[in-house]
Amino acid sequence: MLQPKRRKYVKDFRGRRRGLAYRGSSLSFGEFGIKALGRAWVSASQIEAARRAITHSLRRGGKVWVRVFPDKPVSARPAGKRMGSGKGDIDRYVAVVKPGRILFEVAGVTRELAERAFDRAAAKLPFKTKVVYKEE
Repeated sequence: MLQPKRRKYVKDFRGRRRGLAYRGSSLSFGEFGIKALGRAWVSASQIEAARRAITHSLRRGGKVWVRVFPDKPVSARPAGKRMGSGKGDIDRYVAVVKPGRILFEVAGVTRELAERAFDRAAAKLPFKTKVVYKEE
C-alpha cells in the first residue's frame, strides 16, 4: 500500500473538498490519461486496485504513471468503543481528489487498449471519470 514514510504531524483535520483541481489537471507524462469528474477521498487500496487493473489490461505493455498519492491520514475508532478519550488511531491514508484531477497516465499503447484499461480502472474508483488524450 502507498503511504508516506514519515510526517511532521501524525493526524490531520478532515478538511473541505471545495473547488476544482487546477494543479495536476493536464497530461504531463503519457499520451492518455484518466480524469476525475467527481470529488472524493481515494484510499491507497483503491489506487492500487485501479493501477493493477490498468497494468493487467495492458498485458504489461506500455508505461503507467500514478499521478495521485495518499498522504492524508484518516483516523477511526473501533466499533463498540465509547465516546470520548480523544482522536482515534490512523486507519488508512487517502488522496484528496477534486474534479479535473488526472489520476493515471499511460503511454506506448494504442488508443483502444488505453480506453479499455481506463474503463476497468474506473470501476475501482468512487466517482465518474473520463479518458483524456494528448493534443496532436
